[in-house]
Amino acid sequence: MPPEADRQPAPAFLETRTLRLLLFGGKGGVGKTTCSAAAALRLARSRVDERFLLVSTDPAHSLLDSLAGRLPPANLQVLELDAQECLAAFRTAHGRMLQEIAVAGTFLDGDDIGRFLELSLPGLDELMAFLQISDWVAQGQYACIIVDTAPSGHTLRLLGMPALLRRWLSMLDALLAKRRCLRKVFGRSVSPDRLDKFLQEWWSSLRRMNALLRDGARCQFVAVTVAEPLSVRETAALERELLRAHISAGSLVINQLHQPGPCAACTQAHAREQEQVRELYAARQSREIWAVDLFPEEVRGAERLQGFWEQARRIACLPAPVAVARGAVHFAAEAPATPPSPEIRLALFAGKGGVGKTTLACATAAAMARDFPQKRILLFSTDPAHSLSACLEVDAGPQPVHMAYGLSAMEIDAHAEFEALKNGYARDIEDFLRSVSTRLDLTFDRVVLEKLMDLAPPGLDEIMALARMLDLMEHRRYDLFVLDSAATGHFVRLMELPALVDEWLKTFFVVLLKYQGVFELPRFAAQLVELSKHLKNFRKLLADSARAVVYAVTIPTRMAFEETSDLLAACERLNIAVPALFLNLLTPPGDCALCRALRRRELDVVENFRLAFPRQQQVLVYRQQQPAGLAELRELAHSMYRSRPEVESVYAAT
Repeated sequence: MPPEADRQPAPAFLETRTLRLLLFGGKGGVGKTTCSAAAALRLARSRVDERFLLVSTDPAHSLLDSLAGRLPPANLQVLELDAQECLAAFRTAHGRMLQEIAVAGTFLDGDDIGRFLELSLPGLDELMAFLQISDWVAQGQYACIIVDTAPSGHTLRLLGMPALLRRWLSMLDALLAKRRCLRKVFGRSVSPDRLDKFLQEWWSSLRRMNALLRDGARCQFVAVTVAEPLSVRETAALERELLRAHISAGSLVINQLHQPGPCAACTQAHAREQEQVRELYAARQSREIWAVDLFPEEVRGAERLQGFWEQARRIACLPAPVAVARGAVHFAAEAPATPPSPEIRLALFAGKGGVGKTTLACATAAAMARDFPQKRILLFSTDPAHSLSACLEVDAGPQPVHMAYGLSAMEIDAHAEFEALKNGYARDIEDFLRSVSTRLDLTFDRVVLEKLMDLAPPGLDEIMALARMLDLMEHRRYDLFVLDSAATGHFVRLMELPALVDEWLKTFFVVLLKYQGVFELPRFAAQLVELSKHLKNFRKLLADSARAVVYAVTIPTRMAFEETSDLLAACERLNIAVPALFLNLLTPPGDCALCRALRRRELDVVENFRLAFPRQQQVLVYRQQQPAGLAELRELAHSMYRSRPEVESVYAAT
C-alpha cells in the first residue's frame, strides 16, 4: 500500500445518517454506476431496518447491468427512472389544466399557446424525473436515495433545470394574470382558484428541490474521476459549477488506479496517474479524497459491488512525485477499419462516456487533414462538457481555431447560439409593442409575448449549435466535419430532436401567418426560416450513407456492450449508417496477473461484440499512453485505419 494511504472505515458519505440524497457524477466511463450501486448496497446491508432507493437518471441506464441480474437486499429498491414516463404521467394528470391556462391570457388563441406548451414539455422530462426524486425525499419513505447521474455535462444541465422550470412557470403565471384581473374586477374575487393552486403546488415543488440541493446536511454530490488528464479537467469544471450552484460537493473518488510492480506497463501507468492524483489533492486538501485500485475482474454483481468500498483508501497527504518518462509512443490496433471516404461530409463519433470518443475523433480528423491536403476539415464538439481543447492541447472555442494545414477545431457554445436567437426575438417584440402601444392595450399580452421563447423545447440550444455547423457547411467554409458527440443517451436524443424542433418551427410559422396583420417579427421570422432550412438539410444528410456516417466507440466491458447495443439499434431506427465499431482501451498482452486477468475478461466481451454486430467492421484499439499533439494523434489514426495506397508514401516520409 502506498505510504500516503490512510485507511478509514468508510467515506463520510456512507456514515452520515442525515443524508437523504446522495448523487454520484463525473465524466462518462469513470465508474459512477459502480460507485453508486456499491454505496447503495453498503448502506442497505449496514442499516437493515431502513429503506433505500438506488435510481438512475442517465438516459443510457447501466444500473441493472451493474447488478448483473442479482437481486438486491429486500430493503433496497432499484429503479432506472424513465424520464419519458414521468413526463407522460404529468401530461395525463395535468394536460387539461394546461389547456385551460393557455386559453386564459392573451390575444393569441388557446390552441396556439397550448401547442407551444405541449412542445416545451420534452426536455423537461429529465427535470420531471428529478422533481419526482425530490418529492420522494420530502415524503420520507426512504432513509436515503442514491442517484447514478448522467455524464457531467448533462448532469450540470439537469441541476440547472430549476431555472428552466422557473421560466416555464413564470409563463403560466403570466397567462393567468389577465384572468386574475378580470376575476377581481368583475367577480370581486381575489382568492386563488384551482388553476392558481396548480401553479402554487409547482412553485412549492421547485422551492423544495432547490432547498434540498443546497442543504449539505441532507444532500451531497460525490464526484468520481479517473487519474487521466481529460477526466481530471472535466472533474474540475464540474466542481466549479457545483460551487456556483451552491450544491455541496462531498468526497472525491479517484477510481481505477494502477499500482507499481514488476509489470512495466502497470508501473508506467501508476507514474502517470500519480501526476493527476497530486493535482487533484493540491486543489482539494480540505476534502476527503478516496482512491480505489483497478480490479482484475469487472466490478459487476452484488457480491463484487459489496466489497468495492472495502478496497477504498483515503489519501491523507500529498503523494510524492513520481518520475514519468515519456519515450517513443507506438500505438497498436488490430483489424483496422476502412478509412473515411473522401466523399464523406460528416463523420460523427458516438458512444458511452469515457470510452475515448474525443481522442479517436481528434485522431481521425488530424489524419484526414494529412491524407487529404486539398480538403478543409472542421473538428467540432456539441458535448456540454467539451474535451477537444484538452485533447488537442489548444484553446478551442466558439469560433474555429486553426490547428494545422487544412484542419480547424471548434467547441460550439450551444447556450450562446440559443441566446442569439432569443435576442433577435426580443428586439422584434420590442419593436412590435412600440408600434402598437398607442392603438391597443396589450398590458397582459406583452408579458406573454415576451415570455413565449421560454416555451421553446429544451434541447433547441443543441440544435442551434448543429445549425451553426450546417451554416458553415452550406457556405462551403469547410469540406468535411468531424463531430465529437455527447454520450450515448444524449447523442440519440440529439439525433431525434430535429423532428421535435421542426414541429415547434411549424407552430411559430402558423402563429406568424395567422396574426401577420398585427403581429410582425421580421428578423426573428427570417432566423426561423434559416433554422428550418438547416434542419431539413441535416435530416437529409444523416440519411445519406455516402455523405454521413457514425463511428461507434466502446470499450470491452459487459456494461459498455449493453449500451453500445442500444446505440446501434437507435442508429438503425434512424437510418444512420454505422460502418465501424472501435473497441477501445483493450489491455495489451502482458506478464502480470492484473494484465492477464483484464485481457481474459475483455476478449470474452470482444467475442460477444463480434457475434452480435457482424455487419460492422470491428477495430481493437489497445490501451496506451494518451496521445499528445497532432503528430501522435495521427500515429494513433494510422493504427486505426487501413492505409490508402495514395497516402502510404506520406506516412513513410514522416
